[in-house]
Amino acid sequence: MTDKQVSPGLKLLLELGPVACFVVAYNFGERLGLVAMMPDGLQQPIFVATVVMMVTTPIAIFYSWMLTRTLPAMPIVTLVIITIFGGLTLYLQDDLFIKLKPTIINSLFGVTLLVGLAFGKSFLQTVMGAAFQLDNEGWRKLTLRWGIFFLFLAVVNEIVWRNFSEGFWVGFKFWGMTGLTMLFVLTQAPLLSRHTLEDET
Repeated sequence: MTDKQVSPGLKLLLELGPVACFVVAYNFGERLGLVAMMPDGLQQPIFVATVVMMVTTPIAIFYSWMLTRTLPAMPIVTLVIITIFGGLTLYLQDDLFIKLKPTIINSLFGVTLLVGLAFGKSFLQTVMGAAFQLDNEGWRKLTLRWGIFFLFLAVVNEIVWRNFSEGFWVGFKFWGMTGLTMLFVLTQAPLLSRHTLEDET
């Protein structure tokens, strides 16, 4: 099966699934018996949720690979950072690291896109070239916007986890970040329409 045969709904589920599991484990871990399975010192909801996300992320990536036989760079980078920061969270029993994870990931993606653009490279085209056929100006503008948006998400994450409760941050991590991303994607429709190559549908 190729990547084009995977339904958008399934792809979205694979991408958001680990974060959704993180939220569920945080809010319902005790009812599901997950807390009881954790060793002493790691029975707080944030640690339970961290373990769940560390387990479900590679499962989602592996299943995606089974369907597409491709391993895009972004999920792999995300997996590495989740493994490192999740591991530090559990080893040091300090939730600071898992709260910093979205900041690090979004900053890394944003800086990579913008630095590449400064050198005349559109890494976004490398990642999304199979989904969209845009002219060079379209890819430049879209890459710039995504780079800025990733940095915006990093700043928002810092504001939320530093100024609101842990429970609020966990909910925002899924509902807030997902909502902002979908809203941003929708606002890019006019740009895609203007710069899509005419011989492509």
